[in-house]
Amino acid sequence: MNFKSWIGRAFGLTDTAPWSYFYGGASAAGKAVTDNTAMQLATVWSCVRLNSEAASCLPLQVFEKDGRGGRNPIDHPLAEIIGESPNAEQTAFEFWGAMVAWLMVRGNAYAEIVKLGDRITALNLLPADQVNVTREAGELRYKFTDRGKPVDLPAESVLHIRGFGFGGDCGLSPIRFGVQTFGSAIAADEAAGKIFGNGLMPSGVLSTEQELTDEHRIQLGEILKKYSTSTNAGKVMILEAGMKFEQLSLAPEDMQMLETRRFNVEEICRWFGVPPVVICHAAQGVTAWGTGIEQLLLQWLTTGLNPILTRIEKRIAKQLIGPGERRRFYAEFNREALLQADSAAKASFLSTMVQNALMSRNEARGKLNLPHAGAAADALTAQTNLAPLERLGGDNAAAAKAAFRSWLGIEENKND
Repeated sequence: MNFKSWIGRAFGLTDTAPWSYFYGGASAAGKAVTDNTAMQLATVWSCVRLNSEAASCLPLQVFEKDGRGGRNPIDHPLAEIIGESPNAEQTAFEFWGAMVAWLMVRGNAYAEIVKLGDRITALNLLPADQVNVTREAGELRYKFTDRGKPVDLPAESVLHIRGFGFGGDCGLSPIRFGVQTFGSAIAADEAAGKIFGNGLMPSGVLSTEQELTDEHRIQLGEILKKYSTSTNAGKVMILEAGMKFEQLSLAPEDMQMLETRRFNVEEICRWFGVPPVVICHAAQGVTAWGTGIEQLLLQWLTTGLNPILTRIEKRIAKQLIGPGERRRFYAEFNREALLQADSAAKASFLSTMVQNALMSRNEARGKLNLPHAGAAADALTAQTNLAPLERLGGDNAAAAKAAFRSWLGIEENKND
């Protein structure tokens, strides 16, 4: 939370939002959990990055319903804003990537709707940690600070994408509600870092039969510092006055450090709805090969990524498309673009669509960024292996007869 957005506003000890800017959420592990500290965890970073980049790389188009159950992509004034250049500084990839990232971390994403008359001219991203949502006289208000000046916008001027929640004014933040999980992960990472910083030697005991003075203890502490970091690992320690060093057997495995960190990865993935294998972590009992992984990826696309895309599409329809146009126009992400990296799956998909007259050959070539093949390839074609029994061989016989006549140079006889 940017503290500037709270300047001039009175808040008490029970108002947790401003105080969390300094101290974060309280966790039983004793670690403050904020957006910044949570994003320092590799698992959180990977979950947020993969979801935001996967969603933002999909083409977002505006379609018009043709009244027969079909649709056609159109050059709607909104198409360039949401699909190419939302504002003067960001591309559509950058804009939607940031919106999804805020949605993953804060449970809410905001953008100011800039209009010229009734036409939308830009969508300016608003950092979710600076926006304060209030309800005054039954109307939603969005307050934030822009270059030191307080700004108060009505609901119709802010594109507000809400995450999972109970139907309130705002979505729920995974970072806030998962404070115990993230706090434990932060503490485990810090403990592991200190172990490695000490040269993988958790602790040890120096023993001697002589009595040490306070001055000797201070000198001994300074000497031990020269052997305590990972850069000094392997050095030979010189002990005097009959001292003996005994290392305590507190290996990371004995402290279940590695098992704890592995569990934290899987636990964090649950908060973000991402299968661990998607962030290159094979959970126990799961291999990184075979059809099982393919099914896990499909699960992520279906139950993890698809709801995010649907939230954006529905909010665009509600706030960016006029009430009189919603029956005709709508925006949709092209989810087929996820097949771009899987050539075998894409070839199978396009082949099935063309052979079943669901897509023309030119439409299929367009999916592969190939040039138009002429008007003949615009026709819908289908295999005839499912033709009625009485027609089997009829078309083939006629085609063979015509080819034979052409080869012999014989003109077709209508009475034949």
